[in-house]
Amino acid sequence: METFFDNICKLKHEFVKSYKGNSHTTEILPNSPSNSFIVEKNHLVLLHKFLENNPIYSNQISERLCDVNCTIFEGDLNNYWIDSIKHDTSYAPFYPTWMLSAYALAREAQNLGFEQIIDIGSGDGRIAYCGKILGMDSISIELDENLVAMQKELSLKTGVLFNPNCSDATIYDFQKIPSKATVFVIGGVPEIGEMLADSVITNVLQNDAILANSAFALTGSYAKRRFSKVQSNFGWDELIKKFQLRVISTISLPTYWTMDQKFETPYIFTKKE
Repeated sequence: METFFDNICKLKHEFVKSYKGNSHTTEILPNSPSNSFIVEKNHLVLLHKFLENNPIYSNQISERLCDVNCTIFEGDLNNYWIDSIKHDTSYAPFYPTWMLSAYALAREAQNLGFEQIIDIGSGDGRIAYCGKILGMDSISIELDENLVAMQKELSLKTGVLFNPNCSDATIYDFQKIPSKATVFVIGGVPEIGEMLADSVITNVLQNDAILANSAFALTGSYAKRRFSKVQSNFGWDELIKKFQLRVISTISLPTYWTMDQKFETPYIFTKKE
């Protein structure tokens, strides 16, 4: 799996060096499985289907990157970004996780033994979508009604039922979910997502029925926090200590907001002690 994660990062760096366009939002997917990108063919078809039907993207370009034939999806995020911050209880704007990164996150969750993935602040629902195509139970929770409408349309057009919910995850009744090994993927780096993560984890841990099976995937940051002398757990050290969480896995993957950076985004899988 580490080789798979590394190859996604290499693909991003190769793309950044070669891309001559000026699109606001870009995605890259290999066109077929390879030694570098070992993905089941039907999974890769469904990843393409998600982006082909996603209204964010309006153009496709064929290009060979890292010795693999790829499709570059070009689009514009602005309208959805503006919509995502209009709610009073919105903690972070919508920035899509790279599709390959979303798939890698879901694969890591499955490899860690989780049977259910709940995508918090899910945007267009791609992490829940990837969990579903991997055979996991999935739930997508998003506050913005326009993004949820997009998710429902994508679910209909792709035939992948990843269970979109228009709700505030900080007050969502998690007693409704099946009691099984569950990972909650919480969007937002520490600088803008700390309140969301704190509120969601507090809400989840109120439910004793899922407490023993709960884990939380946090979106980390390499940025040094103000007044902080030591950067540990990629900005989540205080929250991890507060809830007595244990880090069980950390992976680094490309994201929309690190496309022009040499570093990637760390994702920290944590579990209640």
